[in-house]
Amino acid sequence: MNRRFIQLPVLALSAMMAANAQAPTKVGIINIQSAIIGTKDGQKAVQELEAKSAPKRKELEGKQGNIQSLQTKLRSSSNTASEEVRNGLARQIDTATKAYNRDLEDAQAEFDQEQQKILGEIGGKMMAVIDKYSTDNGFAVILDVSSQQTPVLFAATSVDITRDIIAMYDKNAPASAAPLGIRPQGPAGAKPAAPAPAPAKKAPGAPK
Repeated sequence: MNRRFIQLPVLALSAMMAANAQAPTKVGIINIQSAIIGTKDGQKAVQELEAKSAPKRKELEGKQGNIQSLQTKLRSSSNTASEEVRNGLARQIDTATKAYNRDLEDAQAEFDQEQQKILGEIGGKMMAVIDKYSTDNGFAVILDVSSQQTPVLFAATSVDITRDIIAMYDKNAPASAAPLGIRPQGPAGAKPAAPAPAPAKKAPGAPK
C-alpha cells in the first residue's frame, strides 16, 4: 500500500516533464511588411499599385515643374521687374504651392490606403502560414519587428524567419505573375516609397 503512494508523485512528475519537453520554447522575429512585399503576390500587388498611381505622379511632377519655373522667373526678374510684377509672381507661386501640397497629401493618403489594403489582404493569408511554420518548428512566440516602435532591441539573425515565411507562402500560394524584383528588407525595413515627389520650396520673399 505504501509503495503505491510513493510511486504516484513520481509518475506525475514524469508526466509533467514529458509535457514540458514537448511544449514549444523557441522565440522568433519577422518583418511582416517585408515578408508580404517579398512574396510573389505582394510584388504583383505593388506593381499594380505603382501603375495605378503613375498618372497622378506625372500630374504632380508637372505642377512641381510649373512652380519651379515661376520661382526661376521671380529670381531672374528681381532686378528688372517692378515690385507689382514681383508681388504678382510671388502670389502665383504661393497659390500654386498650396494647391500642389494639397494634391500631394491627397495622393499620399490614397496611396497609403491602397497599400494598407494590400498588407491586410495578403497578411491574412500569411498568418496561416506563420501559424503552421511556428507549430512545425517549435516556436512559442513570433514578434513582428517591422515597426520602428518595436520593443525588440536586439535579435540574432538566426531567429529571423522572414525569408522562410516568404518561401513557404510562395510554395503554397497559387501561381502569380512574374515578380517585380523588389528585395525584401531586413528586420527594420521601411514601407514602400510614396508615389509623389517632395513638396516644392517657396521662392524667397513669397508670402506665407
